[in-house]
Amino acid sequence: MERAKVVKGEIVENNQHFLAVYMEMTNSCLVLLSEREDKLGTLAVAVPRPKDMLGPSTSSILVGDKYSISARMFAEHIATMKGKIALVSIYLEKMDELQAQSAFKMLIDKVTGTEPQKEGVTA
Repeated sequence: MERAKVVKGEIVENNQHFLAVYMEMTNSCLVLLSEREDKLGTLAVAVPRPKDMLGPSTSSILVGDKYSISARMFAEHIATMKGKIALVSIYLEKMDELQAQSAFKMLIDKVTGTEPQKEGVTA
């Protein structure tokens, strides 16, 4: 039996610390996105569409409402990308939701291993 993969990431953008904790299991992914310290925030769940159906993943908010647009958007993105159930939590203290989206997108790419490769860099 394979255990869950856990990855932690951190970036600093505009003098703000953004953190991510990513856990991937065989059937699901959990991503905690936060500012300054690891905390649970608004929590969204997304379920990918079966491969034989067209359309985006479906999502709902489970807890909170403050950052529901970003939480649902990232949950749907990860569910579609990984083909698994995705749970995404967003917790912000001072930063505006729209301002934090680019930092969170970079963190998601970093911790899920989908960071774009730079030209001239080989693995």
